[in-house]
Amino acid sequence: MQICSVCSEQTPKYKCPSCRVRYCSLGCYKRHKDACLPVEPAPPPHEAETTSNTEQWTVEDLLHEGDVVDKVPLQRLQRLGQSKELRDLLCNPHLRRLLRSVDAADIKSDAMKAAMQEPLFVEFSDQCLRIVDGEAEFSPFNEAADL
Repeated sequence: MQICSVCSEQTPKYKCPSCRVRYCSLGCYKRHKDACLPVEPAPPPHEAETTSNTEQWTVEDLLHEGDVVDKVPLQRLQRLGQSKELRDLLCNPHLRRLLRSVDAADIKSDAMKAAMQEPLFVEFSDQCLRIVDGEAEFSPFNEAADL
């Protein structure tokens, strides 16, 4: 189990977007940000290299080694490709535009916040989580009834 890189007391819930250091609270973030050393982004690949490479990316290609805690097992991710409900949602051109805009955004966190204001995007993300978590018949209306 990991501990906060700042206070070394609590389990970290957050990760610094600049340097990927894990921290547990706003107080720890404020102490950390003054000494933060951003990780240098990898140089962009040459266009010729990206167009000639036809191999599919693996989960390991998309995640850094330090992200082990955040990894979803490949078997669970493969459920996304097998879901008819998800495929049906992805037929919607508006959702596809939203996904492309998030993917193309320079500041992904801002793009995600904006996309999460769209009910269609929220429905898509909820469906993805249900599939990966393996939850049966989740409905926000059922939660409201339990209150």
